[in-house]
Amino acid sequence: MSTTTSHTPPESEGQSDGAGAGPATRPARLIQNEATTEIPVHLLFRDDPDPVKVPLRPAVVARRQGTGEQPRLRRPAPVRRRPLPEVDPELVERPARVLPGVAGLLAGACGLTGCLATTWWAGLLPPLAAQALRLPVSAGSGLGPGQWAAYAGAGALGAFGFGGLARGRTGRAWVLGLFGRYRGTVRRTGLLWVNPLVRRRRVDVRLRHWRSEAMPATDPDGMALRVAVLVVWRVRDSARALLGVEDHETYLSECVEAALARVPVEPAGGTRGGTTAAGDALTRLVATETAPVGLEVFSVQPVRVDYAPEVAAAMHRRRIAALDARQRATMLSSVVDSVEDTVTRLTVRGLVELDDYERKALVRDLTVAFCSGRSEPV
Repeated sequence: MSTTTSHTPPESEGQSDGAGAGPATRPARLIQNEATTEIPVHLLFRDDPDPVKVPLRPAVVARRQGTGEQPRLRRPAPVRRRPLPEVDPELVERPARVLPGVAGLLAGACGLTGCLATTWWAGLLPPLAAQALRLPVSAGSGLGPGQWAAYAGAGALGAFGFGGLARGRTGRAWVLGLFGRYRGTVRRTGLLWVNPLVRRRRVDVRLRHWRSEAMPATDPDGMALRVAVLVVWRVRDSARALLGVEDHETYLSECVEAALARVPVEPAGGTRGGTTAAGDALTRLVATETAPVGLEVFSVQPVRVDYAPEVAAAMHRRRIAALDARQRATMLSSVVDSVEDTVTRLTVRGLVELDDYERKALVRDLTVAFCSGRSEPV
């Protein structure tokens, strides 16, 4: 007689909850498309004397299928504009060396006196002139090498003295150059003496304003505009303004036109800031672009904004329709408030007792009456 012993695995013992219970099943995964990996418990508490340092990397979060999670939108990389070319770093305004005008007058007077003395020395001075100057009559032997040398020196001294005189005015400056090289700027006023060999170029350094002609632009919706702007500016660095560009006034006007092509201008009465916001943006942009050439821009403000002729009629009709719709909405809100106030007062004070049908009829009649009264011309 043999005895058969059956062995039940531990897993089945732990899974069976009693007699008659079916085979136990694992709970369903919450996320169907993800898999889990079993890690032995003893590995979690293993002591590692020299742990290997793993460099940390930023986690990448993406969309998981079946969870409804949306991927994170990455911001587009900003477009880097190339910086404006720098003007010659040595081309910076600096004061020029000048002398007071008295020095030029003295040098000119000395040169003129030397010419008269040389004429008397050569015996060419008329007797009447000698008597007027209280000089003895000189019996000179005429013009010789010595006389010619004296004439040359005295004439050169007089020419340099009188030829270097200049008058400095308030709000004007002189940019000096010698043989194509910048020699400095004169901002002093009054009578001055400047080297007559240098080239002088006058520049206006006062605060100036310029009103442009109608320039092409666009509004925030892309409609074509014609905009006239008022620019308040001045020359801050005279050397860069005159020598850094061919014509600084033309350069300023072209910068304003280029800024209008990039900054949208909203006509008056808009809801996006109007011409004030556009003026601030234009001022910052033009001031940044004109600073390298020595110009200082204080304000660029649109003074007249008109639609282009090809879209002017359509935009005029559109604005009239918008104003009409706004006026109708305002009138309707006012009528509704008046009707509500009237019905509320009548019912609260107990003057009338209305059911739903009568209330609706009263509201309808009052609305028609108020609308008719407000639509009549005053």
